[in-house]
Amino acid sequence: MGKRWYVIHAYSGFEAQVKRSLEERIRRAGMEESFGPILVPTEEVVEMRGGQQRKSERKFFPGYVLINMELTDDTWHLVRSVPKVMGFIGGTGDRPAPIPEKQAEAILLRVQEGVEKPRPKVLYEPGEVVRVVDGPFTDFNGVVEEVDYEKSRLKVSVLIFGRSTPVDLEFGQIEKG
Repeated sequence: MGKRWYVIHAYSGFEAQVKRSLEERIRRAGMEESFGPILVPTEEVVEMRGGQQRKSERKFFPGYVLINMELTDDTWHLVRSVPKVMGFIGGTGDRPAPIPEKQAEAILLRVQEGVEKPRPKVLYEPGEVVRVVDGPFTDFNGVVEEVDYEKSRLKVSVLIFGRSTPVDLEFGQIEKG
């Protein structure tokens, strides 16, 4: 049997600890050949705080850890015996089912994209009402017309002297509604 991707349900907030514990137990048991990579699916997000662009990591499947392994009784017991692991997702209690290869590839691609080009922490949609918090239009309310995630900018229609005026702003200059 080859290695397949499985999803482990872990206590939320303890995903990194579960990953470290798994790696340690695999090394101690000498079962490295039965296991592939173990990953906590995260992506990098960008947010503006105090005029500074800050990067942070966000889990896009909180409470879950992906593990590439060859399923045998020994590997199953090793994973199940790790503290803070509630079990496998899918299949039956004693025979977990691997996730489809296409789904595993999509998750791995999303992790890779999150590293290459971070996503904004707050997402905006056209038609949404926002408030300008920085720049010459501070304290004005406006409606989002266009969003450019590549450049972290948006076009907002602001009411100035009774006329709707399009203004080009950065994500850090506005807040939701």
